[in-house]
Amino acid sequence: MDASRFEQAVASAAPLLDGPEDAAYDAEVFVNYVRHLIECMGGGGDRLDACAREIYAEWAACQHFELYEEVPAVLRELAASGVRIGLISNSHRCLAAFQSHFDLQGLIAAAVSSSEHGFMKPHPSIFQAALQLANVQAAEAVMVGDSVRQDVEGALGAGMRAVLLHRGLESHVHERELTDRGVPVIRSLRELGNLVTRIW
Repeated sequence: MDASRFEQAVASAAPLLDGPEDAAYDAEVFVNYVRHLIECMGGGGDRLDACAREIYAEWAACQHFELYEEVPAVLRELAASGVRIGLISNSHRCLAAFQSHFDLQGLIAAAVSSSEHGFMKPHPSIFQAALQLANVQAAEAVMVGDSVRQDVEGALGAGMRAVLLHRGLESHVHERELTDRGVPVIRSLRELGNLVTRIW
């Protein structure tokens, strides 16, 4: 497989995760996503399906991932200022184990994974579940995520505000449209503290 084709493979596979708004969690969606990544990078053969399933299973293990450098400090600052932080994930990863692995205990007021909840973002019920756990009204909450459809549209549909986190150097293709709709686009989580202060 050609690792240099990874970014292109991710872009090609991304639409596979954009199912209908009322999509229930389905592991096969993610297995198909991984299979597509492998194929786009030049992989194939009679072990392709088994390989995709093994990678999907390993995605649940936190040691395969790293947080962006600024994330822990920003979360600590927000929590210290009284902001209630929630996690909403479309993965099958155990969010309690995620918090423990990355030493985030005590910072997270609510955590909901689609595999446990039953529905995936952008279904409004997964956002409502997190709001209920955090004891926060939708109008008082803001979702920060890197997907326009799953995070931004999902949050707006649930009555929340939204911020798009776009780490790319180039402007996001929908940046002007999002800005016109009152959705800020940030390049780093470090921008969130000042943004939250301005919103409230």
